Amino acid sequence: MSTAPVQGAPTADTPVTAGAPPRRRSVVAQPLTRAQYLTTAVLGFLGLLAIWTAITLSGLVNPLFLPSPLAVASALAEQAANGQLLEDVTVSTYRVMCGYLLATVMALPIGLLAGSFARVEAVVEPIMDFIRYMPVVAFVPLTILWVGTDDAQKFLIIWLGTFFQQVLMVSDAVRQVPSSFRNLGATLGLSRLQILIRIVFPSSLPRVWDALRISLGWAWTWLVVAELVAATSGMGYRITQAQRFLATDVIIGYVLVLGVLGLVFDQLMRAGGRSLFRYQKGRS
Repeated sequence: MSTAPVQGAPTADTPVTAGAPPRRRSVVAQPLTRAQYLTTAVLGFLGLLAIWTAITLSGLVNPLFLPSPLAVASALAEQAANGQLLEDVTVSTYRVMCGYLLATVMALPIGLLAGSFARVEAVVEPIMDFIRYMPVVAFVPLTILWVGTDDAQKFLIIWLGTFFQQVLMVSDAVRQVPSSFRNLGATLGLSRLQILIRIVFPSSLPRVWDALRISLGWAWTWLVVAELVAATSGMGYRITQAQRFLATDVIIGYVLVLGVLGLVFDQLMRAGGRSLFRYQKGRS
């Protein structure tokens, strides 16, 4: 029987074009390179700045309510020139890191135990869930009565705003460690404590790190709450002082500085995660 191809039929060497269904493009988004990511991020910020400038130049908003970027930059330059900005940033950063690190040191072992042992989880998680829904702002007058108005009160407010959330997030990260990892440790003859320290915690560390990075942003938010009341220094205090004199340029300037500080610390945590967990592909 002849095996010659029928005239007009496509062969192996003939590209299929006419009448063929189009190739489907991949729906999976291709990751950006580092340079592309940074360029896109900078363009996003420049876009927001352009919108802000356009609104202020149009005269649609009273400058008292929304000063121009130039006015805000001038106010910040004045605060920087007299040394006030640097002092406020230093004091606020110190308070954030002390309160945040205190919460982290306490939350890590409790979250690790709650995520590993069902009985500990049954004791810890309901309490954490109960307290974390209480508004931290309501504790401000109580913390003043408990510890006074010095830095300890600021540390306590930041601790209240981050500790309970951290415990739940750490325990959730620990629970996501595959049970096969624990079984492997048991097969090798490791004790429960050794499995916890040598297998479970290192395996959950990338997710724990992400949880700590997120909670650091909350710490900056609660810092402002702590410094709005019963404070004589810091960025929150300076915002309150500016509010009394309707100095909206100073208020917006300090809010922007807080945003920059939060972004810097977040990027430092991201860089630390990429360095510590290089074995994980696709870490941002």
